[in-house]
Amino acid sequence: MKDIITLLRASLLADHKAALAVVTKTWGSAPRQVGSMMLVRADGTFEGSVSGGCVEGTVIAEAQSLLASGGYKDLSFAVSNDDAFAVGLACGGEINVSIFALTDRDISACEASLKALQNRETGSLILSKSPVKASYGAATAPALEVNDQAITLPVVPSLRLDIIGAVHIAQALTPMASVCGFDVTVIDPREAFTDNRTFKGATVVNNWPDEHFKVTPPDALTAVVTLTHDPKLDDAALVPAINAETFYIGCLGSKKTHAARLERLQALGISEQARSRISGPVGLDIGAKTPAEIATSILAEIIAVYRSKGADIRAV
Repeated sequence: MKDIITLLRASLLADHKAALAVVTKTWGSAPRQVGSMMLVRADGTFEGSVSGGCVEGTVIAEAQSLLASGGYKDLSFAVSNDDAFAVGLACGGEINVSIFALTDRDISACEASLKALQNRETGSLILSKSPVKASYGAATAPALEVNDQAITLPVVPSLRLDIIGAVHIAQALTPMASVCGFDVTVIDPREAFTDNRTFKGATVVNNWPDEHFKVTPPDALTAVVTLTHDPKLDDAALVPAINAETFYIGCLGSKKTHAARLERLQALGISEQARSRISGPVGLDIGAKTPAEIATSILAEIIAVYRSKGADIRAV
C-alpha cells in the first residue's frame, strides 16, 4: 500500500488526476488477493497490479476513459477453465475490480495515510463513490469493506524485519526481505562491520540493539533475527524482542549454541513459555550451506510463521 499511495500522491500533485483500481472480490483461481491496487495515470502508464497481467489491459483502458469523465466504475472479469491458462490462471476464476477517478483534492487523504504508515499507526483509506472522494479515518477496518457508498481499505504498516548483526547472511537477507515488502533494519554497533559492507534495501543503525529498541520498539508486525553469535549483542536484542508482541524471533547458531542461549535467558528470568517463542537454529531445514541459502531459509520461515498467524497480527 505504501508504494501505491506514495505514487498516487505524486501523480495527483503533478497531473491533478489519476485512477486507483482496487480488487474488491475474487472467486476461484485469482492471481491477486482482495485489496490489491493499481494506479493508472492519464497517459496509460501504471503501477501495481490487480490480476498479475490477465486483465490489466482492460482495466487501464477503462481507467483512462474514467479519467476523462470522472466518477467510478465497477468491473467484473470471468475466465473459463478452458481459457484460464492463456491468461495466467491455473484454473477458471472471477475478479471484481472497482476504479476511482481521483483528483488533487484527494491529496490530503493520501498524505494522512502515508503519515500513519510512517508512524506505524493503523487507519482506513475510504474511497467514496458518490461523489468520488478519498478520505482518511483513524479507525481501522478489520479487512477491506465494500458497500453501495464506499470502499474502505485498511491502512496497516509494512511488516518489519530487524536484523542483529551486519554479517554476510544479512547482506543476502536484506534485499530478499525488502522485495517481499519488509521494512528492513540492520542493527550493529560495530562500525568495522558496517563501513565496508552494503545492505541493499535496508537501513543500517550503528547502535546496541537494546538501545535501538528503546527508541523504535518492536511491534506485532516485527520479526527479529539475530546473526552475530555474540551473546552481548544477541541477548541485548532478545530480551526486548521477547517482551514485545514480536510475531517472530529467530537466532542463528547450532543446537548447542541455542541451548546455552536459552540457559542465559532463563537466568535473566525469562519464562519457559517466552523462551519457546525463539526459533533456533533459525530458518527452515532445507540443508542450506551458503549465506544466500541460509538467508532464504530464514525468510521462508518468517513468511510461514506470518502467514500461519495471519489475521491475528494484521488487518489484511
